[in-house]
Amino acid sequence: MVNRPVTFSEQVVAAIRSVIGSGSAVLHEPSFNGNEWLYLKECLDSTFVSSVGKFVDRFEADIAAFTGAKHAVAVVNGTAALHIALKLAGVQAGDEVLIPAFTFVATANAVTYCGATPHFVDSEEQTLGVDAPKLRDYLASHTEQRAGNCINRATGKIIRALVPMHTFGHPVDLDGLMAVAHDFTLALVEDAAESLGSYYHGRHTGTFGVLGTLSFNGNKTITTGGGGAILTDDEALARHAKHLTTTAKLPHAWEYRHDEIAYNYRMPNLNAALGCAQLEQLPAMLRAKRELFQRYQTALSPIPGVRLMAEPEGCQSNYWLQTLLLDPDHAAERDALLQATNAAGIMTRPAWILMHELAAFRESPRMDLATAQSLVQRLMNIPSSSGLAQNV
Repeated sequence: MVNRPVTFSEQVVAAIRSVIGSGSAVLHEPSFNGNEWLYLKECLDSTFVSSVGKFVDRFEADIAAFTGAKHAVAVVNGTAALHIALKLAGVQAGDEVLIPAFTFVATANAVTYCGATPHFVDSEEQTLGVDAPKLRDYLASHTEQRAGNCINRATGKIIRALVPMHTFGHPVDLDGLMAVAHDFTLALVEDAAESLGSYYHGRHTGTFGVLGTLSFNGNKTITTGGGGAILTDDEALARHAKHLTTTAKLPHAWEYRHDEIAYNYRMPNLNAALGCAQLEQLPAMLRAKRELFQRYQTALSPIPGVRLMAEPEGCQSNYWLQTLLLDPDHAAERDALLQATNAAGIMTRPAWILMHELAAFRESPRMDLATAQSLVQRLMNIPSSSGLAQNV
């Protein structure tokens, strides 16, 4: 009997198995190993389970302390956080906002909630985030400065803001993008939904722009079940963010007076209680996820044609989702690898469909997206839960 060669997919499956063990593995699951039950019971016993309660204030203070932001405003989810951040950054109906085509749909949705149009830009391979030099060249040839605004020559609309997203927890080129934002009169709003615990040259992501946003969805590094936060160093913006997310209700012992159109985006105290317990464990979770990356790196590095995404130079990634990137000459094997891993009980998934390919955004303006189109064909996420580091 002639032994057949081991296929590429079989090599990758075996490498992942050597790290996670023999059981099934989901992509990312929460870990509740601390004071979650204690804080939730305290919250229930107090009867303050909605938007009023001590855990909301504590969670905001803890998030601010961890990230180094002067202010954090807790909200119901990351999309709501980005919506309000864009409004506070000055995005108005009829504007355009630069966002990566390679992102989760929430980034584009938040722009449309403001009545604005997402304007899609390309990514680069090292960070998976917005390509700053390519964006600079694009804006130099497609926009002009008029009355202190960046104007899209093709549409005549103001391009008001730039929203970089730290893909799968890897910090984007913030120095390059901050320079682009400055030179082209753009507000920088960071979508740091995936990067709690990630640092760009020693400073936490989400704290570089005028505002930044986080997500605490059930699949994030820590979770509040559903939840998000707005980060800013500007006290006035923080106050306004709190006001807008609590229906713009003016303080009064009994009257209901609201001084502007606003939103019921408040994080409930029950969710914040969960978040406080999760934050206490975050340093240990980050260490475990880094250890998981190192084990995957050791197991996968001998396999030609695939590499594990590592943190950019000078940065510290939270390794939220461990990510395989196939070489271009192996791109055709990506779907077979997805099928093989999932058939083996190893949950993997491709990246998102690029935003301009979704029906809602097909008419949105965009630059050349060659790198994003290549990345989305070659990339897949593999099991990334912090608890997997203890499996073997």
